[in-house]
Amino acid sequence: MDFDQLRTFDRVVRDGSFTRAAARLNVTQATVSMRIKALEDAVGGALFLRGRNVRLTDVGISFLPYCRRMLGVMQEAREALKRAERGRVAIGTLSTMIMPLVSRALLRFQRRHAGVDVIVRDGRHTHVATMLHEREVDLAVMCWPNIDPLLTHLEPLFVLREDLPLVAAPAVAERIGEAPDMLEALRLAPRFLNLRWWQIAPARMTSLTLAAPACVELPTEPGRYLVEAGEGIGFFVRSSVEASLAAGRLVEIRPADFEPLTRDIALVVQSRKSLEQEMLLDFALEIADEAARFGTILRRDLPPRPGI
Repeated sequence: MDFDQLRTFDRVVRDGSFTRAAARLNVTQATVSMRIKALEDAVGGALFLRGRNVRLTDVGISFLPYCRRMLGVMQEAREALKRAERGRVAIGTLSTMIMPLVSRALLRFQRRHAGVDVIVRDGRHTHVATMLHEREVDLAVMCWPNIDPLLTHLEPLFVLREDLPLVAAPAVAERIGEAPDMLEALRLAPRFLNLRWWQIAPARMTSLTLAAPACVELPTEPGRYLVEAGEGIGFFVRSSVEASLAAGRLVEIRPADFEPLTRDIALVVQSRKSLEQEMLLDFALEIADEAARFGTILRRDLPPRPGI
């Protein structure tokens, strides 16, 4: 059995489909079938019950934890060899945190480590969790607390709390008023935006989406564009609308009967032993310093900078 066979098996288990696994791995479905057949020959039994829905056999269920353990060890070995050849740091981050949190930290880091390869990958929380699970990244900025079943153990290096102001274009804000009732604000707004800042939305946010006369769910950038155009109101993490608020393109609305919302994120590693890599620790410290500029640090558990 080889790395590609093991990785393909794990991917089919997680996607529940040979077709979806092939798309994720960027190979043909025939290649996936061939790899699984070779792996079944090696372990001495069928791993899947084929049909409309792909399910694990008893052999597959027994083999799965060993497969993932071997994948982890093999990936760690590959990463160690790469780092031995050339310095490398990889981070996965929530898309909304690239500019306010990661970009400036990356700039300072690269000025000190010009020869180090840096990889920054972004996505929603589930995408970042997958990157960590597959050991594609060393560090990750993700929603906190983590409840993703793929990651049963994570070490938070810091936890940041950011508030979520309710914002609108000036003309819409004037129509709504400075301190309306929340339901009145929803009634007077063209539509309410649900931007899914959390891994699981707070009950109060879910209630608003149900109470709003019209609701739309979309990513941050088009959401901000829609609000600035006067076509809706929504809660945004402050770092994502700070520039628009300062420029007067957006105005904060403070409903008198609605307690402010917050969102917690964390910078995490799977093992604190990884911080023994001086470059990784240095990058983590730069990100932590940046986080302190625009939110409230609820927890910080980072060693001092090497040499201090």
